[in-house]
Amino acid sequence: MTDPRVQKLAQVLVRYSLDLQPGEEFALRTSPLAEELNLAVSKEALLAGAHVSVVNILPGLNEVFLKYASDEQLDYISPIHRLITEKYRAILDIEADHNTREFSGVDPSRLSRSQRARKELFQTFIDRMGSKDLKWCGTVYPTQALAQEADMSLSEYQDFVYGAGLLDLPDPVEGWKEETVRQQRLMSWLEGRDQVTIQGKDIDLRMSIQGRAFEGASGHLNFPDGEIYTTPVEESVNGWVRFAYPAIFGGREVIDVELWFEQGKIVKEKASKGQDLLTELLNTDEGARYLGELGIGTNYAIQRFTKNMLFDEKIGGTIHLAVGMGFPEVNGKNQSAIHWDMLCNMAQSEMRVDGDLFYKDGKFVVG
Repeated sequence: MTDPRVQKLAQVLVRYSLDLQPGEEFALRTSPLAEELNLAVSKEALLAGAHVSVVNILPGLNEVFLKYASDEQLDYISPIHRLITEKYRAILDIEADHNTREFSGVDPSRLSRSQRARKELFQTFIDRMGSKDLKWCGTVYPTQALAQEADMSLSEYQDFVYGAGLLDLPDPVEGWKEETVRQQRLMSWLEGRDQVTIQGKDIDLRMSIQGRAFEGASGHLNFPDGEIYTTPVEESVNGWVRFAYPAIFGGREVIDVELWFEQGKIVKEKASKGQDLLTELLNTDEGARYLGELGIGTNYAIQRFTKNMLFDEKIGGTIHLAVGMGFPEVNGKNQSAIHWDMLCNMAQSEMRVDGDLFYKDGKFVVG
């Protein structure tokens, strides 16, 4: 029997997050493991008048590709993927993992090469999103693998996922509209400011946001959502940060990441586990050693780490820094084949902007 929250999620994704309109070309990129959500989304998209195409990725296929593809095959870009990225009006990605560690045995250099090969297409994707030419959203369908990764039973994880998306409310869309108003107050306070200083037990960073806008995420880009974010001025970042939470890329954990910045560039990196992957990805291209994002979680309904950044970067009381690709919609300039989010707990920390206290011990003090 289908969980009624799945039907509600499909309606919110199609009608609110993507706002699909008659005649729009819509690509659903998903897994067979999300069958009930796939069918519910397809139904809602058809009722909205969209033209629906489904890319259903077999569980384990990405692992097979990364392990056995030749260099030529790693560098090859499918014309189908290019067509969807360059031409489709709307894309929904549904994560429904069967094994969160499927890339554990993959050589980091192959992961890096595959990312580099897709740099041009990734840039197109980011540019189209920034110009509002592409409507994109990413979400999760609860599976046993994702529940195990989060140290929950499947039923607990389902409650967590749907609760984080406000789907237990009579009107989830109204809840996300209220979040939009809260985020706008914070972004209005930040508008036109310059110097950001973040200090605490695990962080001592300085950076500029001069000329950069902030964007609010309230259910349109990710679902669930809950963050405000920008791209810092690329060469302005100086200092040190330690990420107490694992940094995860392709299901591989990098533990106790520490980064040192000088004039924007990461000049030294360290990890107690996964150092090879960390260094390999930071060497993907020149832009990979610069920050593409400063994000601040605003979803205080999410209060536990799940090893899934769709949720974890939204945790109220945390910030996240992403190395690599910046966001053109906030005037970010950095280009890279990667965009890798890393999560920092802001307990016993504070953020000041132009000397004024903005955020302390995981709570906003303005707005």
